[in-house]
Amino acid sequence: MATVNFSVPEDIKNAFNTTFKGVNKSAVIADLMREAVERARSQQRSKDAYERILERRQHAPHLTRAAREAGRP
Repeated sequence: MATVNFSVPEDIKNAFNTTFKGVNKSAVIADLMREAVERARSQQRSKDAYERILERRQHAPHLTRAAREAGRP
């Protein structure tokens, strides 16, 4: 298992230690890191999807409102 060192504000350290007193803090940190990685990946997937939508819209045919309504049943 790897060791990681981070500098955090003293108030956060104290709040963390108080909140997770008696708990395996390494496991808590590992879970938080997993969540952060998944959140970042999810945000990147959303951004990529948004960019694909914008790209497709640039190449989509332009329809007027009348044309759109005429095509509806």
